[in-house]
Amino acid sequence: MREWVEQLNQAADAYYNGQGELLTDYEWDARFDQLKRLEEEIGVVLPDSPTNKVSADNISGAKEAHEFPALSLAKTKQPIDLAKWAEGRPIWMSWKLDGLTLVVTFDAGRLTKVVTRGNGHIGTNITHLANAIQGIPETIPYQGHAVVRGECVISYADFEQFNIESDEEYANPRNLASGSLTLKDVDEVRSRHLQWIPFTLVYTDNEIRSWGARIEWLRQNGMHPVAHEEILNPTLQNIEQTIAHWTEQVTQKINPYPVDGLVITYDDTQYAQTGSVTGHHATRAGYAFKWQDEHADTTLDHVEWSCAASTISPVAIFSPVELEGTTVKRASLCNISECERLGIGEQGTKLRVIKANKIIPKVIEVIETVGTLQVPCTCPVCQLPTQISVSEVSNTKTLHCTNKDCPAKQLKKFARFVSKEGINIEGMSEQTVVKFMNLGWIKTYTDLFLLKDYAEAMAQLDGFGLRSTQKLLASIERARTVDAQHFLFALSIPLCGQDVCRRLLQAYPLTDLMAIARQPNAEPGHSLLAEIAGIGPEKSSQFERWFRDEEHFNIVTRLMQQLHISQPPVTQQGNRCAGLTFVITGDVVHYKNRNALKAYIESQGGKVTGSVSKSTHYLINNDATSTSAKNQKAHQLAIPIITEDEFMAKFTAADEHDDNVSASLQYSK
Repeated sequence: MREWVEQLNQAADAYYNGQGELLTDYEWDARFDQLKRLEEEIGVVLPDSPTNKVSADNISGAKEAHEFPALSLAKTKQPIDLAKWAEGRPIWMSWKLDGLTLVVTFDAGRLTKVVTRGNGHIGTNITHLANAIQGIPETIPYQGHAVVRGECVISYADFEQFNIESDEEYANPRNLASGSLTLKDVDEVRSRHLQWIPFTLVYTDNEIRSWGARIEWLRQNGMHPVAHEEILNPTLQNIEQTIAHWTEQVTQKINPYPVDGLVITYDDTQYAQTGSVTGHHATRAGYAFKWQDEHADTTLDHVEWSCAASTISPVAIFSPVELEGTTVKRASLCNISECERLGIGEQGTKLRVIKANKIIPKVIEVIETVGTLQVPCTCPVCQLPTQISVSEVSNTKTLHCTNKDCPAKQLKKFARFVSKEGINIEGMSEQTVVKFMNLGWIKTYTDLFLLKDYAEAMAQLDGFGLRSTQKLLASIERARTVDAQHFLFALSIPLCGQDVCRRLLQAYPLTDLMAIARQPNAEPGHSLLAEIAGIGPEKSSQFERWFRDEEHFNIVTRLMQQLHISQPPVTQQGNRCAGLTFVITGDVVHYKNRNALKAYIESQGGKVTGSVSKSTHYLINNDATSTSAKNQKAHQLAIPIITEDEFMAKFTAADEHDDNVSASLQYSK
């Protein structure tokens, strides 16, 4: 029991604090269930048993007791348990988001604090990070006291993008989200695109007895709650059908955010509060459903060492098995430590595999080890020496190529380059890129357009053949014609996402952008590009720095010789706010919301920032007499504070002023 408690607590600590994965979800749940059964059997629960506590984060900062304890939910993998629990009462089903719970409090219409769940009773106050997390409103229409609980998550797309652009590597989106909240730099947190998704309204001064009505309250107050579905008659059949529908969204990868199950709650919130508290679980507060992972036993053929990004990762290649309706024959082994923990050997080793959360193939157990795993001494791509490094945080062993110029270290960038959002080479998957890299066929982006030289050898590869080879080469030829926005996005320039590419190309043609970026006398971040609405000094600096690098510039020059790049017409922007920087605070009256006002300013060549500084030209605040921090800062720096009416009189035409007033009246109706 002591061994199991220590194992579970160590794994939970790593999981909740952005470190490496010590146990898969499958393994953790299985060990947790074993421990719970043993505790029930002998009547002993150790003081630090995970069955008797809520796992806590160790985010540094001021600790604060929760007004309402954030207790955990009982879990099951059996739909029959949900049907019994529902007791025939109307229930709601929603995602069990896989992130970090944050409790957000509002008073008199303003955000007053954000606190992590911590151990369920005491969390860490991270209010200073609130404006760096998308989805947490600074103000809401409701003027009373309100407490909202939600999950801080990061999308799969933003997670992949982070691993492309950063030297750091996280095992999964959940680890990145929790690790990001330990940072001190607010701008760095903001750049990681964390999203807070509220999943329950804990308290308002006005009693609301329906969970559905509470979710609607969140929506009416400008928040975007978790996806949810009502089951009025929660029979076993209805619950199973609803689970199947939601599971399909996971397997089809429709949901952009990581989830590790589903949650059901009573619509009758008054009834939900009548349950007892057992350990750290409130018996009627909700019930969590986790998928029953289907497993299969198979035999290892070999371990493939795949050089991607900054690590060389082991991948188990095994005899094909059917899992969750698909054929699976490979699964990542993550790192050397995971191979050692599982006991991975050589060909003939007996494995047990699953598709974790219906998506990711995983080796969960070695049934019988044959031989000893051989860790390669040279990189499979560039053939230069490898080295094993050990993380100071988690003691995880990972294998690295010592060649800083190894092309495989750019795999994620290659994957973005060939993606649909990039130049769009249909049929060129990340696995295919890896295969061609390991064969030495691809070292630069330009090499992708020279693959026809290997057509004969390609047709002999496993899984290809003549027809597949011809289709891929035809797709490469089609990709030679690409528009400038897709081309620019494909280059993986830091902070240069699709929206940034669009804004840049609306202002200047591609060749002009490159010329401006490479101007030798311009101070980084202070060129013409920084003046483009929505770009600013940080994004422009990254863009300029990238193009001033001669290697990058040569890459683009060689590529442009292979491609036909079409340029969209440059959008003519208004200039009523050109060269001016604004800060918007408080409620707006004439515009639908502050984002609408911001959009207008940017469309007229102006910039909107979140804080008052020396570079601010105007603070827009309908309450000019407010003693808020922004007003005080504006007074201190002698920056004019203007109302919305004053802004419109100064920076909009008469017809625009009339349109905004009309739209405001219509919106209020």
